[in-house]
Amino acid sequence: MASNSTDPSSCLNHTAFRVTVSLVLTALILITIAGNVVVCLAVGLTRRLRSLTNCFIVSLAITDLLLGLLVLPFSAFHELSCQWGFGEAFCNIYTSLDVMLCTASILNLFMISLDRYCAVTDPLRYPVLVTPVRVAISLVLIWVISITLSFLSIHLGWNSRAETNSTNHTISKCKVQVNLVYGLVDGLVTFYLPLLVMCITYYRIFKIARDQAKRVHHINSWRTATLREHKATVTLAAVMGAFIVCWFPYFTVFVYRGLRGDDAINETFEAIVLWLGYANSALNPILYATLSRDFRTAYQRLFRCRPAGHVADRTSLRDSSSQLKRNQSQEPRWQEERPLRLQVWSGTEVTAPQGATDRRPALSCTTCSSNLLSCCKSLWGIRLLQRHVGGPSEEQLGEPLSKEPPRTLPSEAV
Repeated sequence: MASNSTDPSSCLNHTAFRVTVSLVLTALILITIAGNVVVCLAVGLTRRLRSLTNCFIVSLAITDLLLGLLVLPFSAFHELSCQWGFGEAFCNIYTSLDVMLCTASILNLFMISLDRYCAVTDPLRYPVLVTPVRVAISLVLIWVISITLSFLSIHLGWNSRAETNSTNHTISKCKVQVNLVYGLVDGLVTFYLPLLVMCITYYRIFKIARDQAKRVHHINSWRTATLREHKATVTLAAVMGAFIVCWFPYFTVFVYRGLRGDDAINETFEAIVLWLGYANSALNPILYATLSRDFRTAYQRLFRCRPAGHVADRTSLRDSSSQLKRNQSQEPRWQEERPLRLQVWSGTEVTAPQGATDRRPALSCTTCSSNLLSCCKSLWGIRLLQRHVGGPSEEQLGEPLSKEPPRTLPSEAV
């Protein structure tokens, strides 16, 4: 939320210090933009990540991306130049965007925690509780609250103090004002109430997940599902922890400004806690890559320019190859255990000797299938086909054919 100033004592006069601050702020802006772009691309290009939970994550990434594009460059310029040079009208838009995007980012984290709570505490009813319609309504509600607390409040002057209403914004100063009512309402709705609910939900998530792991640890499938829920919960808890560390100092200062006045806080300290809150938008993509296996895999595929289907094709080919090897290793055992007795359409019975597995037999089951039963069914089907299409049968061939040597079907016929 915009809270910059133009106090001459707070300006960066030393050249080396100014360059250092410029590099840090520039790196923070680039990390924010690039990281959230990667999150959006990873979810969009990876089918595994397309879930209702990740709808809130994409909304969070889009919000942080807009913050990095529309707010952070102007905040950095204002901080380094110690003056606002973009006019009073754009100052209202800038401060409104700042409040709106920061509020939307926090509320997205709040909705993510509620989604995880429903998934862990009641997994059987989760598809009923969390539906696409309800997710869409939640996202609309997030932006309605954010716009109400930003554009509507600032443009109607609900945040202004009576003694400074006539000099709300000047050319050299662009700072969102905070009165007592606005500071308390915005602080409670945007930060403190979501923080309280998130702490309760994550505590219950960890407690229930731990109890479930103790009860079903002997079942492998349920244990795998529980471990995956644990990983997702740990990831989101780390995101929430970073959110608390980044935003708690700023909102404490924000509410204190509403109680004591806009000039009650040292403006250098105020700028530090402001950029600490901005840093949360750059930390979220890094936390996903570090703690979430699905996001880490999606990032690797994205950076290597490999489509998601490429790895799946390789996995299927590897599984097919291993299955073929197992079938080939089992085939000689079948041939050794029982001799192959087949009847062809000539009416002659053919028996494959047990010791013929080392030589190439006249009729090999590997030409039709690795399964002996499938091979017999195929040959039985050919015999039945010969009867229907007018091929010779045992009765039609008569006695002379019985003296002919045994014949076998060529492998091409099978």
